[in-house]
Amino acid sequence: MGEAAARVGLTTYTLRWYEQEGLVAPVGRDSAGRRRYTDSDLDWLVLLTRLRRTGMPVRDMRRYAELARLGDRTLGARRALFEAHRARVLARMAELEEDLKVLNYKIDIYRKAEEGR
Repeated sequence: MGEAAARVGLTTYTLRWYEQEGLVAPVGRDSAGRRRYTDSDLDWLVLLTRLRRTGMPVRDMRRYAELARLGDRTLGARRALFEAHRARVLARMAELEEDLKVLNYKIDIYRKAEEGR
């Protein structure tokens, strides 16, 4: 578990929590009882990590996982979920752009004040 978590940039605690929340389907185990993550499992974890990093609520991540497990009949619902999330991400990016402008303005003021001393 630790190796898989490290490969996708998660802590083992977070990976266990994802499993408990139903975000990750049960994975196979080796003869010693250790989890064996496939490349597909790791790709899924990378996607979950990106969704979380972009601020997707866990309830939406859980819904997406449920829809994905149901197969192709849920393609439209998954697309709609991602479109709604993309709209939120774009709105947040616009807010951050405005915040960055203020920071740059203040940095410029301080730089000019320091040069004028």
